[in-house]
Amino acid sequence: MAIRSLFQACLLSPLVSLTAAKPLHTKIGSFVETQKLADPNYGPKPGEDPLFSTYYGVEAPFPGYLRDAVLPTKAGPPGEDDEVWQNLLSAEWIIFDFYQQAVEAFNETAFIKAGMPNNTYQRIQEIRNNEAGHLRIFQNQISPTSVKPGACQHQYPFYDPISFLALVTVLEISSMAFLTGLVQSVKLPSSQGAMLAIAETEARHEVWSLIEIWKTNPFGGPTDTSFPYANQILDTTNSFIVPGSCPIQNPEYPSPRQKLPALSAAKNTTSLTPGSNIGLNFTDPTNQPSFDPNEQYYAVFFHGLANVSVPIDTSAWPQQEIRVTIPAQFETKGVVVAVVADTPGAPTKETVVAGPGIILEQPSALATKLL
Repeated sequence: MAIRSLFQACLLSPLVSLTAAKPLHTKIGSFVETQKLADPNYGPKPGEDPLFSTYYGVEAPFPGYLRDAVLPTKAGPPGEDDEVWQNLLSAEWIIFDFYQQAVEAFNETAFIKAGMPNNTYQRIQEIRNNEAGHLRIFQNQISPTSVKPGACQHQYPFYDPISFLALVTVLEISSMAFLTGLVQSVKLPSSQGAMLAIAETEARHEVWSLIEIWKTNPFGGPTDTSFPYANQILDTTNSFIVPGSCPIQNPEYPSPRQKLPALSAAKNTTSLTPGSNIGLNFTDPTNQPSFDPNEQYYAVFFHGLANVSVPIDTSAWPQQEIRVTIPAQFETKGVVVAVVADTPGAPTKETVVAGPGIILEQPSALATKLL
């Protein structure tokens, strides 16, 4: 249910990640070369160069091997949407490295032996290429008066092709959910259009995984889930980042950051489909919620364009588990995003006191395996 919990544990928590904390890339550009990225015309251009679609090498494509922060080249105030694009670029480094490390860790034979279609490795390379294009697009969206965040070191909890592909499904649908929030955060119509175009690409990646990998119906109903507080989802991806590994010039990620307690379903959960009664688990022992005994709290479930609030009893927590029923009226499609809030509907980000948790409904059988 919770991305952060999934990222920390994945399918079987005792297993060690196959991928190393230190990037495996055989080619890393210098700081001086990286600063050339300040020029939007430097290097191949997404949408014009096939590198971002049909490159099938193992080494990281441009600009994935240029990993330092890009320093401002002009003085002045930041661009109107710079903070949002900085958040998105930092998140994109996490996504790009996820696919790049898989390209380096596996090969075509590994996926075939796991029972996947013969072209699975090629598709992973193509998604990796798309994500490299996103890096460059996001860099170019940040004005020359602001830092363009560089890459941290990342570690992921996949240990074989199947656990990697399970993470693909959750990451791609989560990307679609937080982009709906980011679109609401930006001010410029050009930024809104660019983010919509990126979300459409992520939807194509998700559809591929649903059809080809999980052999399930890819249609998620008339609308995917819209979640208004993108930074809350982005914050859950910090568990991918090796502490202390980010370029010192990088801004806080995400900014602003609420540092909310992580939310998941209890480990013994057998179903996460609508109508299921589940226990809530706050997975980070160093960051637990504090409930006012005189206040009513709610589990707020976002699905499609709607949200439903369910009162919860926090009076006996932590001695007694908090339980709640996922709204039965939801269709078993797409994804449900859940938070704990002190106000019905969680009308502002400040009313959220824990979460979010991502509940995968498609394929629903995968959801409980990711707890």
